[in-house]
Amino acid sequence: MSYSQREIVQRLTELKNEHRELDEIIEVLIRSGEIDELKIKRLKKRKLRIRDMIILYEDMLIPDIDA
Repeated sequence: MSYSQREIVQRLTELKNEHRELDEIIEVLIRSGEIDELKIKRLKKRKLRIRDMIILYEDMLIPDIDA
């Protein structure tokens, strides 16, 4: 499946926003003293998956260069 540059940029924006929101949620949970390790681990895993997706979409924006 091929995405237009506009779709890639839009998806990147969505992913970066979600990544930032997860970061804020994790920080609030840690600061509040709520020690739900499983919940925090799941959020951190989700955040890492999103980061991987961000890298994938950013790579789509870089044109292939013939060596």
